[in-house]
Amino acid sequence: MKRATPNRTQRIADQIQRDLAELIQRELRNPQLGLVTLTDVQLTPDYAHAKVYFSVIGAEPDTARQILSDKAGYLHSLLFKRLQIHTVPTLHFLFDPTTEKAAEMDGLIRQALAQQAKDD
Repeated sequence: MKRATPNRTQRIADQIQRDLAELIQRELRNPQLGLVTLTDVQLTPDYAHAKVYFSVIGAEPDTARQILSDKAGYLHSLLFKRLQIHTVPTLHFLFDPTTEKAAEMDGLIRQALAQQAKDD
């Protein structure tokens, strides 16, 4: 079996991320979903599976993941129509807590700076 070149894999992952972001915004009209941002897509070497990492504002991460997972088949079929590749991967949605952690850290830094200013 011919192995995919890393550059091609990354290009396809980037294309899937761009297309999925647009499809989620346009096709999934569910108020419980909140505002979803795709942070990364990682493909298996055979393109059979894609881990789709997301962050969300205005919804619980578990609720958003469940909605996205429930619609994964529908999103897969829409991707199939767009992508010019032989195998469109099965989508697996995973919450990426990075933005949440960054906001938490930012808050702690602000709090520490405010305390320091008060102490001076």
